[in-house]
Amino acid sequence: MAAKKEKKEAFWKPEPPWAKQPEGGKLVVINGGTLIDGNGGPVLKNPVIVLEGRRIKQVGPKGKVKVPAGAEVIDATKYTLMPGMMDCHVHTGMFNCMTFHNHRVAQWEVMPHLQQMYALFHAQNCLDMGFTTLRDLGMNSSRGLFTQELCAVRDSINAGIVEGPRMLIGGFTTITGSHLDLIQPRAMPRSGFNNGDGPWELRKLARLNILWGCDIVKTCASGGGGTDKEEPDIRNMCQEELDAIVDEAHAFHKVCAVHCFTTSGQRMALKAGADTIEHMVFSDDETIAMIKDAGVPVTPTLAHRTDHAIELRRELGTSPFVLNKLKKLQPYCYNTFQQMYKAGVKIAMGTDMGFEPHFGDNAWELEVYVGLGMKPMHAIQTATKNAAEALRLDRDLGTIEAGKLADIVAVNGDPLADVRVLQERKNIALVLKEGRICVDRRPGRSKNVVQVKDWQKIDNL
Repeated sequence: MAAKKEKKEAFWKPEPPWAKQPEGGKLVVINGGTLIDGNGGPVLKNPVIVLEGRRIKQVGPKGKVKVPAGAEVIDATKYTLMPGMMDCHVHTGMFNCMTFHNHRVAQWEVMPHLQQMYALFHAQNCLDMGFTTLRDLGMNSSRGLFTQELCAVRDSINAGIVEGPRMLIGGFTTITGSHLDLIQPRAMPRSGFNNGDGPWELRKLARLNILWGCDIVKTCASGGGGTDKEEPDIRNMCQEELDAIVDEAHAFHKVCAVHCFTTSGQRMALKAGADTIEHMVFSDDETIAMIKDAGVPVTPTLAHRTDHAIELRRELGTSPFVLNKLKKLQPYCYNTFQQMYKAGVKIAMGTDMGFEPHFGDNAWELEVYVGLGMKPMHAIQTATKNAAEALRLDRDLGTIEAGKLADIVAVNGDPLADVRVLQERKNIALVLKEGRICVDRRPGRSKNVVQVKDWQKIDNL
């Protein structure tokens, strides 16, 4: 007699804020030149997309889609239409090179209140370049963890107070002296409950982050690249501690993202039930096969490992120890990416953008992928369909099809022929978030998310 299958407990998942808004609304028709819908199939020539309020009502070729009477028509026939892009690993609260000349000085001089304003500004720059969704995986500050400030940025965008991308916020939940703790200088006095040791302290810290409003519990199983006097292969917590953090996240219907540089860290994350693995650094065939079989998405974060990013770090005042470490890690990162891609691991685009490069340059990550052998269509899917699945937003986002939210980008050029067109501001002609035009740079129009009157003032900070 066959063993009786254990009945799984029903999982109740609250709807995100954008799913609770009333449906229906204004009818809009977008006429495009070509369409990359995110599903990976052939491009559609002369697409017509019908929007009703925030959602896509119909998609098809010209002549096959009935244009509703009285609908507003948007002419994008010169452009390639594609889904709004997503960056699954950013840190908007860091002192980025576009706004600060020396992050090590800024850490001491900038209070969290102002740092929060820069986080919003950084996020807005990403929306300005077609990134309609960001997963911000947390930050700390001179006054403690930065979770509440980042959640306030997210909430102000959701409430319509300010313009910005859709944001999911992570809260740091790590041990004393972890890689994420060392983003701040070792000599800096710690204030508040920033980290914990042992399963129960870490459960308490996870619960605090969740109380403060985080969407993701972010933790760390290994050392990392961008911090002083710390080797990347240092274990950042024991299995019992990691198990407790992931369990606590899941108990509150949250997900857990685990920073892993090493194969041992990756295996710990899989054993604990991590929802995503952050970074591609060290690897072996057996661990890659385990990740593939588990179906856990991995975010590569390669843009800030490039020579250009390392040079930006040098200009920002980063220590020689860190610069040398980043350079030594570079070939391992590239090789692991190629091996994971070849093995069929689900890759979700993430930059780890923090100190560098400039916020808004997120699509540079896709150029790195293509340069390492990824097909351009697959690269675009890492920032659309795959990203939405990794963020568990695929019911609403990631592809252009009926029923989905109308996050749509019109690009001047063909990203499949040259993915670098996504990096040029002038090429991002239209950005729609939930059916609303946030950016319109078509001829005769000049609507942007970011309106900076004096970049020199920012450059002088």
